Amino acid sequence: MKRLISANTSEILEMSAAELKQSIKASEGRVILSENVAVRESFVGDITNAEIARAFGADLILLNCVDVLKPEIFGLKHDRDNFVSELRRLVGRPIGVNLEPVDSQAEMLEDRLEIPRGRQLNLETAKRLEEVGFDFVCLTGNPGTGVTNEQIAEAVRLTKEHFSGLIIAGKMHGAGSNEPVADLKTAETFVEAGADIILVPAVGTVPGFDEDELKAVVKAVHRCNGLVMSAIGTSQESSDIDTIRNIAISNKICGVDIQHIGDAGYGGVAPVENILAMSKALRGVRHTVSVIARSINR
Repeated sequence: MKRLISANTSEILEMSAAELKQSIKASEGRVILSENVAVRESFVGDITNAEIARAFGADLILLNCVDVLKPEIFGLKHDRDNFVSELRRLVGRPIGVNLEPVDSQAEMLEDRLEIPRGRQLNLETAKRLEEVGFDFVCLTGNPGTGVTNEQIAEAVRLTKEHFSGLIIAGKMHGAGSNEPVADLKTAETFVEAGADIILVPAVGTVPGFDEDELKAVVKAVHRCNGLVMSAIGTSQESSDIDTIRNIAISNKICGVDIQHIGDAGYGGVAPVENILAMSKALRGVRHTVSVIARSINR
């Protein structure tokens, strides 16, 4: 299996879920996932945020705020059933989407944000993931939606029954609910439920989640043959380049397999210079050039 950071598009898009997972593992902490608000007018205006992120070093693309039952992707001409395949053709990278396991009984720290059924994880949207061909799904929560860890665990079990792609599970921040964002016990629960990749906040983004806690999660998840993704989901993705570099190196030291950079930049994608800075910090100029220059027609 070729490592993801060195693979051609033709090889990447033919990978099964298990092969994609192994190629990420083989990349030894140098894989970058860029999240973008796919429904918002993009930074450039006539192309998708996914294309922008890929051009500056993203290996995986995660769509946020997409209603999978009524999909709209800015900059993409598509019909209801081919939007994922069309985006994969343009970007040449695995495509995933956020679905939110909303807990209607969650104790909230802020006003609840109501979101459409097509953005929530339920039986209909779980089946829809398979129908349209997503490579992975991220079961998490946007600010104020009331997603809880208990509901994420239930969502993992449901999704596993209907979706053959990779399942990422966890929280980048509180998502409005009054509970710890991440801890070892929660990570183990998600692995037991069937998650392939455990999402945790990047060290330096959520108060009180430190290197020792992250290392404990990484070691436990790796023992179970799972992967770990650290996430910058606190708008710090739009910080200065030095902050991005520091977060990237700190979390690489802790052993994560994927580093996520969020969507809080102009047009709903991280500032391109920060995606590039993360890439250079994690894998150096040579592998950065390889990723951004390698034609998607190979």
